[in-house]
Amino acid sequence: MVIKKWEPDHFELEMNTVWSFPKRGNWATHDAKYRGNWSPYIPRNLILRYSKESDLLLDQFVGGGTTLVEAKLLNRSCIGVDINPLAVERCRQKTSFRSTSSGDICISQGNACNLTFISNESIDFICTHPPYADIIHYSADIIDDLSLLGVKDFLQAMPQVAIECFRVLKPGKFCAILMGDTRKKGHVVPMSFEVMKIFENAGFKTKEIIIKEQHNCKATGYWKNNSIKYNFLLLAHEYLFVFKK
Repeated sequence: MVIKKWEPDHFELEMNTVWSFPKRGNWATHDAKYRGNWSPYIPRNLILRYSKESDLLLDQFVGGGTTLVEAKLLNRSCIGVDINPLAVERCRQKTSFRSTSSGDICISQGNACNLTFISNESIDFICTHPPYADIIHYSADIIDDLSLLGVKDFLQAMPQVAIECFRVLKPGKFCAILMGDTRKKGHVVPMSFEVMKIFENAGFKTKEIIIKEQHNCKATGYWKNNSIKYNFLLLAHEYLFVFKK
């Protein structure tokens, strides 16, 4: 695997609570081929701000492997977990490059609701991007795939995710989660803040609420016509929650 560019140009840490990345980032092995994966600028900012070199990170919804690639580039070890074996294989390919960093990458197929192979209070930072209920299906029929659940069932499953996060994270450390909302029958369903409450109920304290602007919500064609016809605004942001244990 030949890598022509190892890091973003002119990178600076985000300094306020509104993040916007019009160019999603294409350094190292990053690409946008895995549907719904987050911009590498997000984990890069989070990893640099909330962890240090040689720390052990966790992404239990690892998907396209963006967090793993950034962890490896930034000299952190990282455990990547996904319930979909296709995602696991993709992550192995994305992180197969040689690097001068000493961070170890461990990738496993597993369930974010049941991380029994990870010891209590062994993780220095959690950096993850769960599915937003069934907005995008990441498999057709994998048992316990949260992306196959409607909003109600998804929110009933998330407390166990939060409990596992709290269990494996070291005291005083941070857990960052990107979540979005959806719309049902013309009305916004604030899934993101329901998830925030779930993590607070698991014992976390909310440190930051960051608004992350989306750049793939252009009001054109089908959605533009329906937005006007049925009088609703297109959802063009997500929420990035940073919790502290």
